[in-house]
Amino acid sequence: MTAVIYARYSSDNQREESIEGQIRECTAYAEKNDITVVKHYIDRAISAKTDNRPQFQQMIKDSERKLFDMVLVWKLDRFARNRYDSARYKTQLKKNGVKLMSATEIISDGPEGIILESVLEGYAEYYSADLSEKVIRGMTENALKGKFTGGAVPVGYRIDENQRFQTDPLTAPLIAEAFRMYNEGATMTEVRDWLNEHQVKNPRGGPMSYNTVQHMLKNRRYIGELKYRDILIPDAIPPIVSPELFEDVQIKMAKNKKAPARRKAEDDYLLTTKLFCGYCGSLMFGESGTSRSGDVHRYYKCATVKKRKSCQKKTVRKQWLEDLVIAKTKALIMDDTVIDSIVSSVMELQNKENTNLPLYEKQLRDIEAGIQNMLNAIQAGILTSSTKERLETLETQKKELEAKIAEERLAKPKLSEDFVRFWLTRFRKLDLSQREQRQALIDTFINAIYLYDDKMLITFNYKEGTETVSFAEATEAVVGEIGSDLDCLTAPNRIRKFPDPVFVFVYFPKPEKTQGPRSGGEPWVFIFSRKRGHRLRC
Repeated sequence: MTAVIYARYSSDNQREESIEGQIRECTAYAEKNDITVVKHYIDRAISAKTDNRPQFQQMIKDSERKLFDMVLVWKLDRFARNRYDSARYKTQLKKNGVKLMSATEIISDGPEGIILESVLEGYAEYYSADLSEKVIRGMTENALKGKFTGGAVPVGYRIDENQRFQTDPLTAPLIAEAFRMYNEGATMTEVRDWLNEHQVKNPRGGPMSYNTVQHMLKNRRYIGELKYRDILIPDAIPPIVSPELFEDVQIKMAKNKKAPARRKAEDDYLLTTKLFCGYCGSLMFGESGTSRSGDVHRYYKCATVKKRKSCQKKTVRKQWLEDLVIAKTKALIMDDTVIDSIVSSVMELQNKENTNLPLYEKQLRDIEAGIQNMLNAIQAGILTSSTKERLETLETQKKELEAKIAEERLAKPKLSEDFVRFWLTRFRKLDLSQREQRQALIDTFINAIYLYDDKMLITFNYKEGTETVSFAEATEAVVGEIGSDLDCLTAPNRIRKFPDPVFVFVYFPKPEKTQGPRSGGEPWVFIFSRKRGHRLRC
């Protein structure tokens, strides 16, 4: 039989050595009973009162693939500490053909074994509830007495031998000064930098960060309050700042709180790291600018042009280009032929990646054929010491290969063709008005985009997935675009709007004509309105 070992310890006075001991005893049990262990699932510092345990859930999920026959635990309370979870997951394992076995508790398969198992599970649940109640009761008593109840010790305090809070003479004055600095107008960043300059460390011994300072300025322990669960004890510990200063800081923090980034989604450039200049091959980056009228202009710009070096690529409007790429990608995934090609490529790649599994499976088939030949020989009356020895060797090799195959399948789950096709077709139902879903579409299917002034080359993430889009066709491809031109200017410094079509005349006076209103040789610009005939001087 094949088995996996599940080991766990909670945070109540247990350490890594507990895991080692559990695995050692489970392994000894497996060797004694001729069971092959193919994998370990380990949850550290997680209570069994909850089923929210990552490795536990992964083990239950892996049992559906029928790659092992048994789950070995040191004791049943490692598996679960409440009867509901125990019954629920044991039923699920049983449905998947997997048995739960304790390495240290002998439980028979008969009716009396069912009773014994229920008693053990009930005791585990009682022990867990009783322990939790005792811990909470003890912590509550400590909190009422102003004693330390666990967790990180706030900067500025230390815990004495009686488990009571005492102010740290070195850091407490610096914490008080940090509160005063912020209240007098210093920013959170300035307070952080000041504390780091004075070598103040966070509760974990590292440098102070923005979030650490923010949490510190909100911590009510600095005014002497101690809270445990729903119990709040005022004046339980020595204060470092006055309640008046603390409240003033809270008001300032609320006032200085940054508003959410209103245009963050608008300023996200979906094609970053995938968009390249077709002329020089450089990446194209997003840029934006705000005109005096308040209009925000967004576009993509060649990195070479941005560095003021020679490249002819013009800037391109962000929204228009992204809409075009989205439309072309959406058209791609709506084609069943393309989906078939991608599925075929995925299955081919998957088979190439796992080189061990096909080899092991072939070796297993050869060994099974050898065992069958030996059995046929025995049935024919050919039985010698060599025959028996050879058969035992083949049986051992078969067991080892089965364990290796189970390990490979657990390490690299194999995707079915139907699952890949189902996953790909889900992209047809995306809401492309949502930024996250637009980004998911681009990240999944687009490899690179090479942009010219008159065309765009899109390479998709599958074999022969290349398409050239001319911008003459782009106007029809994108619905709701602002325009089909590719070039655009950066955000203007000033915009003047005229009611009618205009034309411009620029007069450059000669250098020798320096008399009169045009002295100095500076050019004049005249703007004429075609309809109204009046002249404006700029």
